[in-house]
Amino acid sequence: MTFTPPNPFTTRPTLQGTFGMTASTHWIATATAQAVLERGGNAFDAAVAGAFVLHIVEPHLNGPGGDMTGVFATAEQPGVPIVLMGQGPAPAAATREHYLAEGLELVPGSGALAAAVPAAVDAWLLLLRDHGSWQLDEVLDFALGYARNGHPILARVCDTIAAVSDLFIEHWPTSAAQWIPGGRLPVAGEIVTNEPWARVLERLIFAAADAAETREARIDAARSEWREGFVARALVEFGTTAHRHSSGTDHRGVMTLADLAGFQASFEPAATAVFRGHTIAKTGAWGQGPVLLQILTILEGFDDEHLDPSTALGVHTILEAEKLALADRDTYYGDADVPLDYLLSFAYADSRRQLISEHASHEFRPGTVPGVTAFVPPMRTAYLPPALAVLGAEVQFVGVGEPTVAAPAAASAAEPVVMPSGEMRGDTCHIDVVDRWGNMVSATPSGGWLQSSPTIPEVGFCLGSRLQMTWLEEGSPSTLTPGKRPRTTLTPTLVLKDGVAVTALGSPGGDQQDQWQLLYLLRTIIGGYTPQEAIDAPAFHTTSFPGSFWPRTWTPGGAVVEDRLGEDVIAELEQRGHVITRSGDWSLGRLSSVTKDPTTGLLQAAANPRGAQGYAAGR
Repeated sequence: MTFTPPNPFTTRPTLQGTFGMTASTHWIATATAQAVLERGGNAFDAAVAGAFVLHIVEPHLNGPGGDMTGVFATAEQPGVPIVLMGQGPAPAAATREHYLAEGLELVPGSGALAAAVPAAVDAWLLLLRDHGSWQLDEVLDFALGYARNGHPILARVCDTIAAVSDLFIEHWPTSAAQWIPGGRLPVAGEIVTNEPWARVLERLIFAAADAAETREARIDAARSEWREGFVARALVEFGTTAHRHSSGTDHRGVMTLADLAGFQASFEPAATAVFRGHTIAKTGAWGQGPVLLQILTILEGFDDEHLDPSTALGVHTILEAEKLALADRDTYYGDADVPLDYLLSFAYADSRRQLISEHASHEFRPGTVPGVTAFVPPMRTAYLPPALAVLGAEVQFVGVGEPTVAAPAAASAAEPVVMPSGEMRGDTCHIDVVDRWGNMVSATPSGGWLQSSPTIPEVGFCLGSRLQMTWLEEGSPSTLTPGKRPRTTLTPTLVLKDGVAVTALGSPGGDQQDQWQLLYLLRTIIGGYTPQEAIDAPAFHTTSFPGSFWPRTWTPGGAVVEDRLGEDVIAELEQRGHVITRSGDWSLGRLSSVTKDPTTGLLQAAANPRGAQGYAAGR
């Protein structure tokens, strides 16, 4: 092993067994998914059950009104990676002209105008229908129980609610009624329920029970009820009332029943690249996924010494490759005809690799693609909309590139952060499952955070805010366009070796998801680290690109590092010109993973210790 050896004392062991493994960002979701495996369900049954529980136990990080992407392989075709596409499009009336006429310069980061068509629930039910084995009521029983009978609320959920309590009380009374009942903030560990969501789950189960005799038809009946029935009507009706957005102004939503009825989740082939003999599978370029493939293709041309994430040389090389790939993302990616074959070609990677010097770049440097006009996004180093500027608010941009108010450590932890307006962005969840038959799935649900828009009281959840990843400027593949998907940051990963899926992994973290997953891949594929050693090792990422989240700012040359990277390494990075933000010792990344050795049948699982929330389970 040429890499710096891992710390011999990891926070927890890499779990090993032969029956089944689960890892997620919350221990209750992990336990739920493992319980499904123990009762004979397969990896897809387990992932769906765990995902519906994540809606409840991490409501500040995802919700039924949000979106998800997954990548998986089946036991029957272990060498064929498949993408589960659960990213809804912009509504038909979500035109840039309408948003500009509303006085907006950016798509807001919260409020109904930020909402794409909700897609997560339909995607999970599609996965269950085609690849699961359980009935719908069996899978939803776990979530129904937690919604109706309660679960102990996380301290971080309480912190999120407290941070936006003024916004809820003054502008979003339905959210205050749900999360601050009687004007009292919840306390960590308190048992909280969501009866409206429990009733929704029951009605989906009833819709399935009333359907035809086949399991598939029953699940499809629940999908139809979700897209066209009482849920759709509640979402549309609520959006007709104007409410406060992150812009500091009030607007109505534009979503219609036709938008909701017209969307269905789907399966797609994965985009892939080969790195050191491993095939890495991601979403297409309508998502962020190919960024990781581009980075790996650039790094493939370096020797191992340049790729060690524990040395200044390695960190520098990785950061510079990330900047180049992310610049291409913001220039060329979107729900459009993206020249991905060219962007992933070895010749193009060679040309990009030549741009990496001994010093940190502070430029935005997309490549040149023949016959394609490059879009250069607005390069804002700070942004305050007029409605907030009159308040004299001061905004500090630190950490993961998301705005916060005098709280650098919080902004570095990939957790929700607050604007002076009360606007608050959430993060994401993740779940990985592998079963004894060899089914393997990695999925990243997100959006529909409790702080993304007002709670819809009839259903107990709110709409998402994924449209903030589109531009109101013309000429971008990601310009806001009715019927097109926003270029999501959700980016789970599947790794194949010798034609068989061997690893499923992912992380919350918005723009940082692929950057943190890259470190895991380098440390396990080249460095010989175990999964838990790779997750525990110090993390870092660049912020030298326009952020995907409102207000879409960047830090030229910016790099956020965990202090555990070491004083000598950090000092050399600063000498090379990186603009360093220290985030604390244990703050970056919420990775989890499961693996399978196809030769021995050994299964493994590992999860992030940061925040004491993510856990793995298995035997």
